[in-house]
Amino acid sequence: MKIFLYFLVATLLLTACGNRQSKDSERKEITGAGATFPMPYYNIIFKDFGEKSGNKVTYGGIGSGGGIRSLMDKTVDFGASDAYLSDEELTAAPAKIVHIPTCMGAVVLAYNLPGVTDLKLTGSVISGIYLGTITKWNDAAIKALNPDLALPDKSVTPVYRSDGSGTTFVFSDYMTKVSPEWAEKMGTGKALKWPVGIAAKGNPGVAGIVQQTEGSVGYVGSEYGFALSIPVARLQNASGNFVDPNTESISAAANIELPADMRTMVTNSPEAGAYPISCFTWILVYQNQAYGKRTEDDSKALISLLDYVLSPEAQRVAANVHYSPLPEVALKNARVLVESIKYQK
Repeated sequence: MKIFLYFLVATLLLTACGNRQSKDSERKEITGAGATFPMPYYNIIFKDFGEKSGNKVTYGGIGSGGGIRSLMDKTVDFGASDAYLSDEELTAAPAKIVHIPTCMGAVVLAYNLPGVTDLKLTGSVISGIYLGTITKWNDAAIKALNPDLALPDKSVTPVYRSDGSGTTFVFSDYMTKVSPEWAEKMGTGKALKWPVGIAAKGNPGVAGIVQQTEGSVGYVGSEYGFALSIPVARLQNASGNFVDPNTESISAAANIELPADMRTMVTNSPEAGAYPISCFTWILVYQNQAYGKRTEDDSKALISLLDYVLSPEAQRVAANVHYSPLPEVALKNARVLVESIKYQK
């Protein structure tokens, strides 16, 4: 009888261990890297997804350029970028890549001028600041936009990104559209040659320097400006209106026709109420997931994550952390793109 009970207990223990190992083997770790712009949002929804699915999402905020390189090298399951890949970049990729928009955000001009609120700026003035032709806060061009503000006779210190950045791409895309001088001297890109100013890594780095440096101004993701309570400028949009960045004005920028592949910029939107430096941010994945040592279960776990990001639950989170949820037309296009992701040997 003792021998029988011994074998019974042993069998039950082995079965329990086998079941536990089976469950553990079903858990997947999904890795991603890229943009710092959506990190506060991703940190929340990736954690929520992990708790619901049992899968773990590890994300490194290394900048959009780093995320794209990591995806190209196939060292991550997904890259994240605030800049979509150009036709040339897509052609150079080892396989077809799809862009899944995850939410909307904005690039804001955060500034550090004690006592100065409700600052208004235009594209031409911002261009002058970053090109070094406007060097004082009481410059005539800034005073003309803000006649009721007591602007100090203080040097302007522009702050910019040192790393390859989708935030820089969005900012420079807007600037190229609104300033001929910028278009000629700087252009659009994830990394630019800056004539003046202070460099900082990541959105947190730029926001930190602006917080610490009186007289500074820097372009950062709106969520960093809002979360850190840094004053941000009202910007003139394409309709001539000075607009604050908020959920409504950012979403309004996407009230335009959107392409099926979602590779588009909505900066300087013609919508009357649109904040002019609004943007999508994307997760980038290979359309065919059968590469390297990936399994079909790996593919299913990644698709499950993308489905969750586009769910009403995750989109509601966006508005709670200073982003804007995707409008319905963008969600519709995004879901079709997720459905196109396959595992085909």
